[in-house]
Amino acid sequence: MRAVQGSKRRLTIGFRGKEQVVPARLLDCIHPLPVDVDPSSRLGVFPWSFNENDLELSSLARREWGELWVLMLESPETLDLAEFSELICGSDAAVNRAACWLALHGDQDFFRWKQGLVQVRSRSEIRSRRAARRAQVRSEQHEKQWLNLLKTRQPVVFKSLIPQHQQWITSLQERVDEGSDTIQLDVQLLKSLKTIRIEPNAKELRLLLIQLGQWDEHRPAAMSGTAWSNGFSDQLLREARELVHKSDQAMPGDDTRVDLTAQSCFTIDDVETRDIDDAIGLERRPDGSERLWIHIADPGRLISAGSPLDLEARRRGSSLYLSRGNLPMFPSELSTGPFSIRTGRRNAAWSTWIDLDEQGAISDFGILRSWVTPRYRLSYEDADELIDFAPPEDADLAELHRLLERRRCWRIAQGALLMDLPEGRIRCREGELSVQITEPGASRMMVAEAMILAGAVAARFGIDHDLALPYRSQLPADLPPDAELEELPEGAVRFAAIKRCLSRGLMGTQPAAHFSLGLDAYAQATSPIRRYGDLAVQRQIAAVIDGDSPLSEESMQTLINSFDSAVREGLAISREDQRHWQQVWFERHRTQQWSVDFLRWLRPQDRLGLVRLEDLAMDLAADCPLGSLPGDSLVMRVDQVDSRNDQLGLIAATD
Repeated sequence: MRAVQGSKRRLTIGFRGKEQVVPARLLDCIHPLPVDVDPSSRLGVFPWSFNENDLELSSLARREWGELWVLMLESPETLDLAEFSELICGSDAAVNRAACWLALHGDQDFFRWKQGLVQVRSRSEIRSRRAARRAQVRSEQHEKQWLNLLKTRQPVVFKSLIPQHQQWITSLQERVDEGSDTIQLDVQLLKSLKTIRIEPNAKELRLLLIQLGQWDEHRPAAMSGTAWSNGFSDQLLREARELVHKSDQAMPGDDTRVDLTAQSCFTIDDVETRDIDDAIGLERRPDGSERLWIHIADPGRLISAGSPLDLEARRRGSSLYLSRGNLPMFPSELSTGPFSIRTGRRNAAWSTWIDLDEQGAISDFGILRSWVTPRYRLSYEDADELIDFAPPEDADLAELHRLLERRRCWRIAQGALLMDLPEGRIRCREGELSVQITEPGASRMMVAEAMILAGAVAARFGIDHDLALPYRSQLPADLPPDAELEELPEGAVRFAAIKRCLSRGLMGTQPAAHFSLGLDAYAQATSPIRRYGDLAVQRQIAAVIDGDSPLSEESMQTLINSFDSAVREGLAISREDQRHWQQVWFERHRTQQWSVDFLRWLRPQDRLGLVRLEDLAMDLAADCPLGSLPGDSLVMRVDQVDSRNDQLGLIAATD
């Protein structure tokens, strides 16, 4: 002991003389020290004149401790350190006392040191201590395994992990899935993450889970915490199955439906599409005139406003379109079943008839509930052939195309902007990556025009009945002069100059002009299976026709607010998904070069421009040469790409 400092003592510890201040209550006197020797040298004189080797030789084997425990087990007697040392070592010399004291404070199980006395432990206590020690060893091994797992970041088989680590993985997945840092994580788990410098936020944990093979690296991060995170609940699926069962029964409003099942009408969609929500037909009237019919699916026949399925559809806002497949707004049992307009079956629909004048303007229209039975389910390729060849036995489609082309020309005369270009998307089906390019063929343009026409009619109906609808509009744009546009190459380059002048579309409860469409008013109304806003339009129209009270303007605005945010959320997910798959595609083609056309500057100070890659039918951001002008031909290559970290750098240079 070097000095007394209140309730503490300054000591020289061990054979190497390390100084330490220790509370007096923690000190045990195991042998009196010589009083006539300087404190600084007491450890080197009798009886403390032993060294580390002497101490090691005085240590007892495990067997000797066990033998003494057996002898003392039946005795309630307690011994002081000198007595205990004498008994087990045959001597109470300081070196023996020190060896015993160290052992009593070590990992032996037989005896305990308490208040300066040695006590015998019971059999049950020994078993408990040994079990605890084994558990501690296992815990340390598991901790080591977990840290090694985190450090190596190699894929692991979930089932091969111990339950605790499975639970940790699951909790990390939940935090990432919810996109929230408020989800509580195990303290030990947080400690291990801190050890390897991983912040417990959704972004870093997502990357960690991807590296461990415990997260789908192709799942958009923006999906976390949304209605799309976990599919439809069991309750909603049960409700869907019940509605499928009820679909063949008579429902309110069925008695007012007009039977149009004898009418020749067609559904036209992509080959893979299973939720068909529109059909078009032609009526040849006795007076020689022709009437357009547009039939729209009627999910409101089965789905009541405010029901659990309706509220879930509102949470989603629309179907979600991803590279690996689409996620429907309603369960597929409904969206591809009784909600869909299926060929060869009687389908409930909302049907709109339109008479066009010689210029293509709407001269008359009507909206009614109906039963329809499409004759054909056509792909766009099939429909293009029927339009081109117009066989006498199937001339209706060619005539529908002629009528809708007249309508298209009318909109152009009203100022509509038609910027039809091939559009490319990266798709992944069963692990196979491909580029799907949608060409603006005759049938696609015809169907698009029919849907715009139906939206114009819905808006007209809303105006005529002072009806609050989710009207869509777009402010007028100050476009470049015609002479300036004509100097630009036709197609993507010219369209890029126009698009940069356009404002975003708006949605409100009052009708307003839509600049790009060339319409005084417009309301989307043709995809009630895939867009909640279209279902809201149907319900407002139904309320007027049935003599019920439609939603007020205030109530409609509240409804719009609820689903529009979900729609924008879905669009963000879809954009992220496509961006990710573009990155994956360029990873697999990183050594390739492509010819591109320079469209316009995005950030000229950073040399960032927009280019058109016709091979993929995509507009992409790339590092471009200073001085590049719209229409310049460039050669593009991949500079850097990392799909896991959302990175893609493209460089375009002159030939």
